[in-house]
Amino acid sequence: MSGETIRLAEFASQLQFEDLPPPVVQRAKDSITDTVATIVFGRSLPWSNIIVSHSRRVGGGGRSQILGDGDRPVTAPYAALANGSLAHAFELDGATRPSAGAHPGATIFTAALALAQERGFSGRALIAAFVAGAEVMIRIGRATHHSNETRGFHAPGTTGPFGAAIACGHLMGFDVKRMTNALGIAGSLSSGLVAFARSGDGAMVKRLHFGRAAEGGLLAASLAADGFTGPSTVIEGDCGFLSAFCNERDDAELTEGLRKTWLTQRISMKRYACHTACHTPVQAIVDMKANGQIDSQDVKSIEIKVGPKELRRHDIRAPSDVMIGQYSVPFSVALAIVSDARDPRTFRDADVNSPRLVSLMEKIRLVPWDREPPSPIASATTVTKQDGTTLTAEVADFKGTPDNPLSARELRDKALLLTRDYDAAAMTRLFDRLLKLETEPTVEWIRA
Repeated sequence: MSGETIRLAEFASQLQFEDLPPPVVQRAKDSITDTVATIVFGRSLPWSNIIVSHSRRVGGGGRSQILGDGDRPVTAPYAALANGSLAHAFELDGATRPSAGAHPGATIFTAALALAQERGFSGRALIAAFVAGAEVMIRIGRATHHSNETRGFHAPGTTGPFGAAIACGHLMGFDVKRMTNALGIAGSLSSGLVAFARSGDGAMVKRLHFGRAAEGGLLAASLAADGFTGPSTVIEGDCGFLSAFCNERDDAELTEGLRKTWLTQRISMKRYACHTACHTPVQAIVDMKANGQIDSQDVKSIEIKVGPKELRRHDIRAPSDVMIGQYSVPFSVALAIVSDARDPRTFRDADVNSPRLVSLMEKIRLVPWDREPPSPIASATTVTKQDGTTLTAEVADFKGTPDNPLSARELRDKALLLTRDYDAAAMTRLFDRLLKLETEPTVEWIRA
């Protein structure tokens, strides 16, 4: 055993806000701001109603807010469950680039916010806890080589409890021993299956994986605070996380660049309400439409070169509902042609049985790259018009990734677009305060 679990616990327990470079603090605040907006929008969805109703029924009487639900606080575990699920309620929350099967906003921030509101921690403490959790969780995700999903596990549901446990343990001031135990407990709370993508239905459960990860991490830290123990080799050891969940692994990734390379800066933010696999072809269509080059009536066929994962999991030809449609490249591209893909309400209100969409999906063909793609998520989209002319766009990255980030104005515009069904002045004040989160003595005001 090489002690990676303990080394990660040491790092997290010793990290201070003062250790964080300004760009890391900024990326953390951007991710937090983006996540708040996605939660508030997520509250409008019918599957969110079910989770919020459950959380209110069994978790009333606390001090933690379910965002988008007014001033009706619940206990911290159920705020984490609800907010984590709402953050991923409509495929809008951020992940990382390169992909590590980690969604820091939905799984880490939601757990940390619930605890910070319950116990009165500051914005500064919340940022430091978020970064601690992100640095550990992203490294764990990278060590999996995404092979947990190859085996059928939903990666964010398996990595999320570790990040949430670290963040909550950091807020509670854990020493190395308690932080190690929090990780040890979190490993037994990792869960989530990708069965919904293969069966073509039941995608509500996909949202639950994120809320359950946040709730599980908070549970792990709460138990560790009281002296409950977990295995000190939970990540790298025999029958540990990497052994049990993954076909491939790289233990070196667990501590690679620790204290030197800040993986928080690799957090990405989404621009469209669909799976990341759909983003670059959707971006291609958006760009074509911006130049007035494409119209749904003029499309004869569309060929999209994608990677092997996109071919295997996201070439869904007849989605049963919008949730599965968001996982489908053909559906997301067809919808981008006929509507404004930048507004998530386009996806929310879409009809998967629309003859216009069905006709377009039938014209879309996904094919493998015939050369090395410029990035793991790159796509090359070729639209052939009825007169035989073609338009081609190769997109290596989408707006919102670390290498092509949203500007401060673009992030603000996205946040206000997602929350436009709420009081505009109140939302503006909320996002103005989030921009200065490190100066806030408490975070109870983060609500909608």
